[in-house]
Amino acid sequence: MINKTIFRQYDIRGVVNDDLTYENSKLIGYYLGLHIKEKISSTPYIVVGYDVRTHSQMLFEALISGLNLSECKVLNIGLVATGVNYFASFQEFLIENKTIKPTASIMITGSHNAKKYNGFKITINNEPFFGEELLALYEKISKNQNIEIPNNFDFIKIDAKKLYVDFMVNQFSHLKNFKTPFVVDCGNGVANTVLCDILDELNLNYKGLHLTPDGEFPNHHPDPTNEKNLEDIKALLKDECNLGFAYDGDADRIAVLTQKYNIKGDMLALLFSKTMKNPVIIGEVTYSQNIFDELNSEAKTIMNKTGYSNLRLKLKELNADLAAEVSGHIFFNDRYYGYDDAIYATFRVLELLYKGINLDFELDKLPKVYTSSNIEIEVSEKNKFLIIKEIENKLKKVQRGFPIIKDIIKIDGLRINFEYGWALIRASNTNSIIVTKYEASTYATAMSYKVAVENILNEVINEINNSTN
Repeated sequence: MINKTIFRQYDIRGVVNDDLTYENSKLIGYYLGLHIKEKISSTPYIVVGYDVRTHSQMLFEALISGLNLSECKVLNIGLVATGVNYFASFQEFLIENKTIKPTASIMITGSHNAKKYNGFKITINNEPFFGEELLALYEKISKNQNIEIPNNFDFIKIDAKKLYVDFMVNQFSHLKNFKTPFVVDCGNGVANTVLCDILDELNLNYKGLHLTPDGEFPNHHPDPTNEKNLEDIKALLKDECNLGFAYDGDADRIAVLTQKYNIKGDMLALLFSKTMKNPVIIGEVTYSQNIFDELNSEAKTIMNKTGYSNLRLKLKELNADLAAEVSGHIFFNDRYYGYDDAIYATFRVLELLYKGINLDFELDKLPKVYTSSNIEIEVSEKNKFLIIKEIENKLKKVQRGFPIIKDIIKIDGLRINFEYGWALIRASNTNSIIVTKYEASTYATAMSYKVAVENILNEVINEINNSTN
C-alpha cells in the first residue's frame, strides 16, 4: 500500500524501504509518465538525475522501470546537483539524429534531510509539479496499485554536466583569475560533481572542504541551515579569507558566511538587488522587515508564500528578476533560468565582490533589530490549518494588555504587524508543525510579542484538543 505521507507539498519524500520502496517508486514512475504523456502529443523525454545517497541508484532503477513502461524516454544524466538537473531540462540534445528538448525532469534526492530519506523533485515543461497535482498523482496510484511493472533499465545517457560547466565558465569568464580567497564546504553532497571544475577553469583562489560525494555524509550532515554543520567552515574564516559557501545535499540551497554574518536569503536578495537596474524581487513572509524596507527603497518587492515551488512559480508569473527564500533557495531570472541553484548563486556572490561590493559593510548599514529563529511546535497534521484559523478569530477580539496590532498579512499564515515589530504564525506545508517567528527593535520587545502570541496559540491548541477528545 503506497503511503500518502510521502506526497509532500513540494515533492515526494520519505524514509527509504519504509515509506518509499522499490515497488512504489516503480508505480510513481509509471503513473507520472502517463500523466506527462497526457500533456503532450509526442514521446516525452524525461531528464533523470540522482544524488549521492546510498539508495539513489536503487530508486533510479525502480523509477525508470515505471517510466519505460509508460513509454517515456529516459535521459540519464547520472550523479548531479539539482541545479544541473533543472539546467538540462532547458537545453536541447541531439538524440537519435533528432534535436530533442526534454519534456520533464526528475531529481532523485533527499535534499537536506537525514540520510535515511530520499525522494523525487519533479518539473514538467520547466514548472514545478507540486501541491494538488502531487495529491492527484497519489490518488491515481492508490486506486491502481496491482499493475505488474517489470524491471527495465533502458535509458539514453547524456552529458549535462559538461554543458553546465561550460555555461558557467562562459557566464562568469570576467571572474577568471580573481584572487579574493574563499572556502567552499560541499558537505560530501553533490555540489562538487561540477563546482570545483568551474572554480579551477576560472583559476579562483579557494579552499575546499568535504568535497568528495559520499552518501554516508562522514563529516557533517549537509544542511547549512543548522549552525552546527557550519563549524568546519567557520574555523577557516580569517582576516585573509572572509568568505565561505556551504551547500545542502543536492546543492540547491546555499549558506554564505563571513566572519561577521551568516548571510540569510533575504540579506542575499538585498545584496543582489544592488547590481540590478529597477529590479522586481519576490520575497517571502519570513523576511526581516528591515530587508523589505530597504529593498522597497531600491526595487519593487512582492511578499509571497514561503516554499521553493511557490517562489519559482511567482517569479515566472511576474517575470521578476529574483526570488529568495530565507533558508537559502535563491532563484535568478536575471541572466538565468529562474530556478534555485546554489552553485550559480555562488558565482553571483563572487561577482558582487568583483564589482567592489563589501558584504559586511552593506549589511552593517541596516538598522539593528532582533530576529528570532524559526520556532517549531508539533501539532496534529489534521488540525494545523484549523489552529491558524482559530488564532485569526481570536486576534479579532484580543484582551487588554495584548500588543497593539497595526495590521495582519494573511499571505501565508498570519504575519501580525505590531508597533515595533512583528510575529509570524504559519502552518508548515511539509510537516505536522506550526512555525512561529518574532522580530522587534529590541530582544525584550520581541520576547513580549512571543509571550503574547504563544498564550493565544497554546489556548487554541488546548481548545481544539479538548473538543476532539
